Amino acid sequence: QAQLVESGGGSVQAGGSLRLSCATALSSVAMGWLRQAPGKEREFVAAISWSGGSPKYADSVKGRFTISRDKDKETVYLEMNSLKPEDTAVYYCAADLRDYYGDQTWGAYLGQGTQVTVSS
Repeated sequence: QAQLVESGGGSVQAGGSLRLSCATALSSVAMGWLRQAPGKEREFVAAISWSGGSPKYADSVKGRFTISRDKDKETVYLEMNSLKPEDTAVYYCAADLRDYYGDQTWGAYLGQGTQVTVSS
């Protein structure tokens, strides 16, 4: 049984918006999103603690993306606004017992990934 189940994603024009969702059966985990564009390394996008506080963002998405999780802590969302072509990537839901502090190994659990394509 998958521990992280993603939904959302798709294709949108630059300046548009998309919302990603990720449901989890894991408890007491911080959750977030990583992404990987073709030919590039996987990179951190955003993360939020188990309590729903202390959201963290990559500099490239600050002010445009918002991460949140529901009060039951079972689903995390990534609201993506003002999308740019450089946001095109496979987005992976991630979870970890540790909060995110910039550790590049963060994300002990990963979802299957969902494609986001932004056209100019």
